Amino acid sequence: MVAPLPQSVLFCCDHNAVRSPMAEAIMKKFYGTGTYVQSAGVKADMEIDGFSIAVCQEIDVELSRHRSRSFDQMEDWGDDLGSFDLIVALSPASQRRALDLTRFYHLEIAYWPIMDPTGLGETREAKLVNYRSARDQIIDHLHDRWGPPTVLT
Repeated sequence: MVAPLPQSVLFCCDHNAVRSPMAEAIMKKFYGTGTYVQSAGVKADMEIDGFSIAVCQEIDVELSRHRSRSFDQMEDWGDDLGSFDLIVALSPASQRRALDLTRFYHLEIAYWPIMDPTGLGETREAKLVNYRSARDQIIDHLHDRWGPPTVLT
């Protein structure tokens, strides 16, 4: 059963450089601006991954301007985790961190186990295959939760 779109969603993963930025950008592309969508990582010690940019460009999703940020940076910049309707953790570490940071809030935390494609594959094409797989896992979860895209540009 397809759920209604929430007012706000935060996607999180380990570094906010691969999975969570892909989920943020794809959700914005598929469902428009009616939902406030952001992403964060347990750490923000990496820049956006070039392979993530490449596989998102294949489906006309722009990622090159993304700047990684951590949960701590979000709070420092005034984003209150309690203001999100839903936090979607894409890695075990981000799920633990989200649960810890929101233990006093009444909000839903979903866990979508998206594989980490970094370090997989020897050649450029093999690496792209793994990044496409992670991207497609995210798309499948989006479709399962909120149905087919409502905005196609």
